[in-house]
Amino acid sequence: MDNNTVLVLADPAERQLAMLEELPPETTLAVGNSREAFEWAAPEAAVIFNWSLAGGLLREVFAMAPHVRWVHVRAAGLDNLLFPELVDSPVPLTNGSGVFSPSLGEFVVGAILYFAKDFRRMIRAQTAAVWEPFDIVEVSGQTVGIVGYGDIGRAVATRVRALGMQVLALRRQGPPLYNVDPLVTQVYGPDRRHEMLARADYVVVTAPLTPATRGMIGEAEFAAMKPDAVVINVGRGPVIDEAALVEALTRRRIKGAALDVFNQEPLPAGHPFYKLENVLLSPHAADHTPDWMDQAMRFFLAQFERFHKGEPLLNVVDKRLGY
Repeated sequence: MDNNTVLVLADPAERQLAMLEELPPETTLAVGNSREAFEWAAPEAAVIFNWSLAGGLLREVFAMAPHVRWVHVRAAGLDNLLFPELVDSPVPLTNGSGVFSPSLGEFVVGAILYFAKDFRRMIRAQTAAVWEPFDIVEVSGQTVGIVGYGDIGRAVATRVRALGMQVLALRRQGPPLYNVDPLVTQVYGPDRRHEMLARADYVVVTAPLTPATRGMIGEAEFAAMKPDAVVINVGRGPVIDEAALVEALTRRRIKGAALDVFNQEPLPAGHPFYKLENVLLSPHAADHTPDWMDQAMRFFLAQFERFHKGEPLLNVVDKRLGY
């Protein structure tokens, strides 16, 4: 590959950028958080790496780089990063899907046990120095319904099956002719989501945000759930109709919710979620292990090696579907 110019959209002070020294010595890097930082290198650039900045700058830089042959985004989610020029171009787009899935799967297990064993009640009694035995729920034999069965969904399924739980999966494509995934008992298409939701003790949302998934879990879906169902969202906030969720939690139509993602982040002060006793909140940090950023950079370096050798890239996104 003759052209080794890489445009890195990031705050130049970010620590993980030092790892880019592992790229081949003939690589030319332009790093910055403004259009001006890339004017000298963009005309010859082959790669755009959006490490940490919003889609507005990515769109500007993409327009400046007529010879770009690959765009990589650190995150798994692509909402606000897809724009018509990129979608319509033949340039492949890859993302960080799979890099953070194990941690998200562990968070889901933690959330399930939090509600099944009523850890909030234990902490409240301990703080009040009260000895108050109560009954808990055994999760073995219960059912987890996964909305959006991709890499994160499989990470969840692997871990909950180890607890003896049954797994149902909702996929855009619907059920395959033959179910070849030993983790999943049954696969549903979007038109049968109410049927799946009615069977689930825990509804785990891992779907990406696309026009088709925005608001797909709303009032009708909460009405279809069991009254003791728990909703866990580690996908994207707007996949759930937030107002409908607040209503369902307030009126105890469902048992509870564990949320790592929200419509607005940071979650604004005074939001109803802060006051609800049946909600467990995570500040979009369920995958923030001490080395999560290092893992993301290592994945890019491995991807770049494949690109440099002319090998197929991993995590190639269907830009029209958005994942």
